Amino acid sequence: MTAATGATTAPSASPTPPTPPTSVERGGPPAVLPSPRRRALGTLLPFAVFAAVLVPLALIRWPGTDWPAALTVDLSAPLGGASDWIIDNRDSHPLFLYFFGHISNAVVLAVRGVYLLLLAAGWAGVTAAAGLIAWRVAGGRLALTAIVSFAACGVLGMWVPTMQTLALMVVAVTASVVLGALLGLAAGLSDRLYRALRPVLDTMQVLPAFAYLLPVVLVFGIGVPAAVLATVVYAAPPMARLTALGLREADRGVMEAVSSLGATGRQRLLTARLPLARERLLLGLNQTIMMALSMAVIASVIGAGGLGDRVYQALASVDVGAALAAGLPIVLLAVVLDRTTAAAGSGTGPGARRGLGWAVAALATVLVAIAGRLTDRLDWPGTWTVNIAEPVNRAVDWMTAHLYSGVPVIGGTADWAGRFTTWVLDPLRGGLQALPWWAVLLLVAALALLIGTWRTASTAVLAMAAIGVLGVWKPSLDTLSQVLAAVAVTLVIGFAAGIAAARSSRVEALLRPVLDVFQTLPQFVYLIPVVALFGVGRAPAVAAAVVYALPAVVRITTQGLRQADPAAMESARSLGATGVQQLRQVQLPLARPALRLALNQGVVLVLAVVIIGGLVGGGALGYDVVFGLAQGDLATGLVAGAAIVCLGLMLDRVTQPTERRTERRTARTRKAA
Repeated sequence: MTAATGATTAPSASPTPPTPPTSVERGGPPAVLPSPRRRALGTLLPFAVFAAVLVPLALIRWPGTDWPAALTVDLSAPLGGASDWIIDNRDSHPLFLYFFGHISNAVVLAVRGVYLLLLAAGWAGVTAAAGLIAWRVAGGRLALTAIVSFAACGVLGMWVPTMQTLALMVVAVTASVVLGALLGLAAGLSDRLYRALRPVLDTMQVLPAFAYLLPVVLVFGIGVPAAVLATVVYAAPPMARLTALGLREADRGVMEAVSSLGATGRQRLLTARLPLARERLLLGLNQTIMMALSMAVIASVIGAGGLGDRVYQALASVDVGAALAAGLPIVLLAVVLDRTTAAAGSGTGPGARRGLGWAVAALATVLVAIAGRLTDRLDWPGTWTVNIAEPVNRAVDWMTAHLYSGVPVIGGTADWAGRFTTWVLDPLRGGLQALPWWAVLLLVAALALLIGTWRTASTAVLAMAAIGVLGVWKPSLDTLSQVLAAVAVTLVIGFAAGIAAARSSRVEALLRPVLDVFQTLPQFVYLIPVVALFGVGRAPAVAAAVVYALPAVVRITTQGLRQADPAAMESARSLGATGVQQLRQVQLPLARPALRLALNQGVVLVLAVVIIGGLVGGGALGYDVVFGLAQGDLATGLVAGAAIVCLGLMLDRVTQPTERRTERRTARTRKAA
C-alpha cells in the first residue's frame, strides 16, 4: 500500500489485479452498512422470541425468583465421601503408593534439597550469587539492586522464610518451564495439537489462582507437594503459549533457506526455530516466574510455608506490621526476578558476550560461600535485624485514631469504605440478588450474544446456570457485585490515566515506573496496604482488586490510543478538529478493540483479587474457599472453587469478542462495500 505522494514507483513484473468496481461504479445505489443499533436488533430479535417462549414455561415449572431448589445438586455427600476415601486409602491404594506418592516424595525431596543447598551457601553465598547473576545478565545497577534486596530480606528478619519461598520457587519454576516448553513445542510443531491446546490454555489463564488449590489438596493433602503442583499448573500456561507462538512465528524466509540446504526437522528446530523464538521463550520464562511467585505466596493457605505463610498468618490476626515485614521481601524478590529475566530477554547485559565471566562469577560465589562456612557465618546475624512490625503497628494505630474517621470535610478512610459499601456494594448486591434467576440468565445471554456468537452465549449461560446447580447462587451474585463495582472504578480511573498518558509523554514517563512496580507485585501483597487504610470488609477487597487491575488497563488503553491510524489523525487535524474531537471521533473509535481487551483483562484481574479478598472480610465465594481449606471442609471449598471457575468463564465470555464474530463483521463490511 503506497502513500499518495505523487512519487513514481518501478513497474512490477506481474500486472496488478484490477480493483473490483464499487456499487457506485456499477451504477447501483451506494452501499449502506448496517448501523450498530440495527445489527444489535437483528441479533437480539431471534433471542427475544426464543426467550418469550421459554420464560413462561420456566415460570410455570419453577415459580419464584430464587434459583429453584429442584435444579440444585447437593455435592457435599459425594465430595465428603471422596475425601474420606482418599484419606482412608492414601497409604494403601496402588494409585497413591506407585503414582501420586512418588510424585509427592519427589517434590518434597527436590524442595528440601534446594532449601538445604541455600542454607549451606549461607546468606553471604546466596547474596553474592544473586548479585553476580544480575551483573552478568543486566549490569552493575541491577547487581546492586539484587544485593540490597537480599540483604533487606535478612535485615527484616525474614531470611529463613525467604529461603523457603525461594526453594519452592526454584522447583516450581523448573517444572513449569519444562512442562510448558514441552507443550509449547508440541503445539508449535502441530496445528492439530495447537488447536486442541488453545482453548485449554485460554480457560486456565482465566481461572483465579485460588481455583488451582482445591483439586491438588483433594489428591495430595495439605503441604508442600500440593503447593508446588498447584503452582506448576498455574504457571505453566504462559510458557506453553509463548513457546508455541514463538515457534509458529518463525521467519518463513529463514525456514525456507534452512530447508533448501537439506536440514532435517531436528536441525531446523535446533538451528533456526528455537534461536528465532529466543525472545518469546525468555518472555515466557519471565511470565512463568512472576506467576509462580504469585501462586507460591497464595499457596501458603495450603501449607506452602515461607513468606506467604507469614503474610497469611499476619493478615488473619490483622497484624499489619508483621504482614508488611513479610510482604516487603516478596516485593523485592519479584522486582529482582522480573528485572533479571527481562534483561536476559533483551540480551543487553555483559552476559551477552561470551567469555570467562560466568566461570568467574561461579568461582566467586563458591569462595564467598566457603568463607562464610569457615567463619561460621551461615545464618543471618540476629544483631543485624530490624523489627519494623512495632513502628508500623503504631502508625496503623495512629491512622485508626486520626484518619479512619472524623477528618473534617473529606472524612476518613473508614468513612469512605463505609460509604462505598452502603451506596455502591449493598445496592448492587441487593439488586442482583433480587433479580429473578431467569432474568440473570437472560441478561448474561444477551450480553454474550451482542459481543460474541451463539456458542459464546451458550457457554456463558451454561457457566452461570452451573453456579445455581451447585447451590451457591446468592454468594456468587455477592462476588459478582464486588467484581462489577471494582471493574467500574478500575475502568474510570484506568481509561482516564490511559488517555492522559497517550496524550502526554510526560505523564506516561511519570506513570511508567509506578506501573512497572505494580505489575510485579504478587496478589497477596495488595491486601496489606488496604487493610492498613480501610480495615477489613468488602470495600478493602474491592480496593485491592482495583489497584491490582489498574496497570494492565492503563497500559492497554495507552497503547491502543497511541496506535491509532496516523493518516486518520492527520486528516482530523487538517480539518481543524480540536484535541477533544480527535479523541472522541477518531482515537476512541479506532482503539475500540484495545479498550475491549482492557475491559476483559480488568475483569479477569479483578476477579482474581476479589476472591483473595475473602481473607480480609470480602465474604462470598472467597470466604467459602478459605474456610474450606482452613477447616478441611473440602466439600465447601471445592463447590466454591467450581463456582469461581464458572463465574470467571462467564465473565470472560461476556467481555471478550470472539475471532469468528470479528471475522464475520469484517466479511459483512467488505461485502457491503
